[in-house]
Amino acid sequence: MSQLLVPLRGALFLHNSIFYDRSVEPLTLLRHGSRLYNGNYAGWNGRHGLRSFSQGTRELIEKFSVRSEENICDGGQLDTIPHVLTLREYPKEKLSGKVVLVRFDSTLLLGEPLDLKISSVNEALFTIKYLYDAGAKVLLVSNWNSPNNPMFLSAKSVADYLSSLLQLKVVPTNCISGYMQSRVQDEADILLFENLSKFREELANCFVFAEKLSSGVDIFVNDAFSQSHKILASNVGVTRFCAASVAGFQFEKDLFRLIEATMSKETPNVAIIGGGNILDKAPALHFLASICDGLVFVGLMAFQIMHALGQPVPLNLVERSTTKDSLKIIQLAQTRNIPVLVPKDFWCSSGSFPKHLDLFPAHGIPEGWSPVGLGPVSLDEIACLLSKCKKILWIGPVKFQTSEEDTHGASKLAMMLTELGKDVCSVSVVGNAACNIIMKTSRCPSLYNIIENASVVWEFLKGRKLPGVTALDRAYPFDIDWDTILYDPTQPLIVDIGSGNGLFILGMARKQKQFNYLGLEINDKLVRRCLNSVRTYGLKNVYFIATNATSTFRSIVSSYPGKLILASVQ
Repeated sequence: MSQLLVPLRGALFLHNSIFYDRSVEPLTLLRHGSRLYNGNYAGWNGRHGLRSFSQGTRELIEKFSVRSEENICDGGQLDTIPHVLTLREYPKEKLSGKVVLVRFDSTLLLGEPLDLKISSVNEALFTIKYLYDAGAKVLLVSNWNSPNNPMFLSAKSVADYLSSLLQLKVVPTNCISGYMQSRVQDEADILLFENLSKFREELANCFVFAEKLSSGVDIFVNDAFSQSHKILASNVGVTRFCAASVAGFQFEKDLFRLIEATMSKETPNVAIIGGGNILDKAPALHFLASICDGLVFVGLMAFQIMHALGQPVPLNLVERSTTKDSLKIIQLAQTRNIPVLVPKDFWCSSGSFPKHLDLFPAHGIPEGWSPVGLGPVSLDEIACLLSKCKKILWIGPVKFQTSEEDTHGASKLAMMLTELGKDVCSVSVVGNAACNIIMKTSRCPSLYNIIENASVVWEFLKGRKLPGVTALDRAYPFDIDWDTILYDPTQPLIVDIGSGNGLFILGMARKQKQFNYLGLEINDKLVRRCLNSVRTYGLKNVYFIATNATSTFRSIVSSYPGKLILASVQ
């Protein structure tokens, strides 16, 4: 562990061991047979795989072919979302009189134009009002970029704006030192801290800054899901110093949207992938190729796939060193017998006549011309493929290196998804560009599962844990019944942080029964196995809890009736 956990009493020993990810059992994916799709899908055939491979491309695929265990999704992504404690679950009566720090999402509440019809905006406002109505003393904290919005040059202007939205008196404070030290606490319904963008310590997750920020705070409420992929003092660091850390209503809803977009089991399901930077997104693309029934590339990444297939494309649209990753994605799709669709034609413009558009096949774009939109043949093939889908994920913009936002293909793609969403198809749209097109073209945005911040989703699809999520309490503990889980809770306690498979403290518990042992582990499956072992051996002096000890260690240990004598980090 990279952070020091200081127990309330007793000693802390750090074992100088190699830290590793105790992965869970691989997720077994069913091999799919021939698809329901008919027609020409980027050269794929349901029975024979890829038809359009040249011999050279086949040799390259064999050269860069990854091992079978790398081809199949190991289920790691499914374990990166823990069951966090939410404000909805937190007893409302326990909020009265408590000092609550709320990390709100400035991109939602301070964005322009603010649309109160958008559910995320209402959820963010409801979190603050709910806490105030419950009798909590509310502190607001966030970061905002003043140069992009002259209206919010100062904390006072932001406070005035939030006051008009909430119909409550929001007063700015010039300090970052907790509620109890503010001189204006009696003059306000809600306090607003200074803009976090001014502090380098925020980005560095500075321990001292986080402690100062949470001074006097009882409960931390994270309602900025768009920052979950970052390790900040205001979404991770402060959780060390608060008695409870929970997800707000907007955070909870966005977490649900992420799960809905990436984990539901409707089939056939297809991912529409836009944007570029295939090198950075390769792990996420592998995951999508492992769970989807088809991939459709509509952005700059389409040219990397076409280039890997040996098709002639403008070299200025090819990213360097992407061939290997592109071929791995193609090989995985071929192994699973799923279609990979790339555009067949583009609307293009030339530097000499930028407003004049001509239609060219993908393999025949003349020198001096650049793609700006998907052509009719490409859109027809996409429509044919999507017409049989039960679930669609659109992530990334339909945009190319030299083009503005694609007003041709993107808008028609959005209208296509609108029609599909009216039936039984579940449609998730990820990223600002894709969401903006949907909002402009659709009369009923509620048909879609919308996630505006694509960075969070890409990080999750790569199999990485979201720090802002894992820092929250995982429904533990409010009241641990120590008398039920341990025979004698007055015995000295030894806590193992990151207990893994539990072999260490299970062995100790069997040999030294004069002590109690507690294992804290973030992996639910490992904890369930350990508890099964406890029952099998009939042990009464050891227990395991599935939790993120970074945020829950203090609250767990402080409720123990006996004495803590040792905490180990393995």
